[in-house]
Amino acid sequence: MTKKTQTNLLHLLGALLFLSIPILASPDRTSGHLLHIIPFRRHFISYLLLLVFFYANYLYFIPKLYFKQQRLFFFLAIIACYIIIASLPGILLGYEDMPRHMPMQAPPLPDMQNPGITFPVMMFFRGGSIFQFLLVFFLSFLMRVNQRLNTIHSEKLKTEVSYLKAQINPHFLFNTLNSLYALTLEKSDAAPEAVLKLSSMMRYVVTESSRDTVPLEHELSYIKNYVSLQQLRMVNSTPFSFIITGDPAGKSISPMLLIPFIENAFKHGLNPEEDSFISININIEENRLEMIITNNKVTMSPIEEKSEQGIENTKQRLEFLYPQKHKLVIVDTNESFEVQLTLNLS
Repeated sequence: MTKKTQTNLLHLLGALLFLSIPILASPDRTSGHLLHIIPFRRHFISYLLLLVFFYANYLYFIPKLYFKQQRLFFFLAIIACYIIIASLPGILLGYEDMPRHMPMQAPPLPDMQNPGITFPVMMFFRGGSIFQFLLVFFLSFLMRVNQRLNTIHSEKLKTEVSYLKAQINPHFLFNTLNSLYALTLEKSDAAPEAVLKLSSMMRYVVTESSRDTVPLEHELSYIKNYVSLQQLRMVNSTPFSFIITGDPAGKSISPMLLIPFIENAFKHGLNPEEDSFISININIEENRLEMIITNNKVTMSPIEEKSEQGIENTKQRLEFLYPQKHKLVIVDTNESFEVQLTLNLS
């Protein structure tokens, strides 16, 4: 049984147990006409609405409003849900058998024959409905936040493992070592420098990629070394542009966040046997980083056709690590691929 199936079964069991509460709590539960008793039906509908609210909050309000910094709309939605849950059972089934005066010295209520909007007020004093609502609200909120934290932790672990395997991956090492071998055969002065760059990249991945943030200077240094080693595969006529402007000093960034887009450009846009074009521009202004990458599409070997997953993982990391602090636009056509990323580093 998969973990997802187990989770769904637990949710189903929890929902059934929750809906059984009004049945077990009813003094008329042994009656054969329980569904015909108005107070029970009103009570059962309230629990059914609370269950619907639980999943609406869990699946939509929290991830789509609260996590997206739409806090005002989130709390307005919660208030609206409470009003609906408190009033709808009475609206549907009437108030005839409801007491006119509340216990525990609660203030008397207006005439139930014309309740207007007074039913939510009555429910505030009656039967602990506000307590039940808050209990359901906080339970769904805590479960969703806990799931988000677990997802972020899981994504972080997967990112660390994937980049240890993928960013310094066997195929990249194979190409780089082949290029280094060619340089040594030519007795090129560039060979020692290329070895140092590869060593620096491996050290960065091993020692810094597991941190929450790293100095932006270190991340850009890694990118420069990566690009330099990829340039060993280029022919002199390949149109290529790599520009970094601005001052990265004093700024930090989540490690290995930019490189998947750059790696994607080389995988899709570089083939010595075809016309290739790659342009990489990174600009830093105050706490704002903007990166624009453009490449044409060339024929890839099957071993290189695996960058799409890296792009999707990076999108998720941006959502988790920089919510409301990034803008990502990807323009994918038959001939070219362009990435426009704006990142608020504050």
